[in-house]
Amino acid sequence: MAIHPTAVIDPSAHVHADVTIGAYSVIGVGVSIGKGCTIGSHVVIDGPTRIGRDNRIHSHSAIGGDPQDKKYRNDAHSELAIGDGNTIHEFVTINRGTDGGGGVTRIGDDNWIMAYVHIAHDCAVGDHTVFANNATLAGHVTIGDHAILGGFSGIHQFCKVGAHAFIGMGSLVNADVPPFVMVAGSYAKPRGINSEGLRRHGFDAERIAAIKRAYRALYVAGKPLAQAREQLAIECEHESDVRQMLEFIAGSERALLR
Repeated sequence: MAIHPTAVIDPSAHVHADVTIGAYSVIGVGVSIGKGCTIGSHVVIDGPTRIGRDNRIHSHSAIGGDPQDKKYRNDAHSELAIGDGNTIHEFVTINRGTDGGGGVTRIGDDNWIMAYVHIAHDCAVGDHTVFANNATLAGHVTIGDHAILGGFSGIHQFCKVGAHAFIGMGSLVNADVPPFVMVAGSYAKPRGINSEGLRRHGFDAERIAAIKRAYRALYVAGKPLAQAREQLAIECEHESDVRQMLEFIAGSERALLR
């Protein structure tokens, strides 16, 4: 363990022996930090917060703070759970959950979170995502695996962003974005599928073509959503990616971004 002498660690915190903590950082009550983590200088981590292995948290981040929710009253169940292998850059803020939202804000594994990102209470972030500078999640947002959020993008509360979706720079998203779809603009509109991202993650031409057909059914054919879903249901019997899109639409609680 390499802890700078100016760091302040609450006696109740559980810090693995193989953790580095920089100057003037504060580790609060109910915090657990796993093996191999590096905490930069001037970081504040409040609890209850559980941080897994091999995370790197850069300077001036505020992790596990109280939810920015006027209904919050020291809720009995309010925590933050962060997985393994995440990189969290400077001035990032991540808040704990609330009783009304299930009590837990969750960050998965191997996420790349750039400077000044804000992740609000009760959000659920998957694995292998990228948040560019100043991307912002309101409360209760769900982000799927491998999604990419461009700089200065903002996601409205209770929205869902599907796996492998791409949110363009400066986009304001006020509805659910299906898997594989690329959106941009203020307010965001569909712009196609995230073809380049899919290729980078090993999707072959046949899989990408099936996703493009599904996109055309949803966004280009001009059909009402119910008819578009019927067409997708016909196509999804042998197409797992299309079935994933259909399941996302079926589970959407807000309007679908179209």
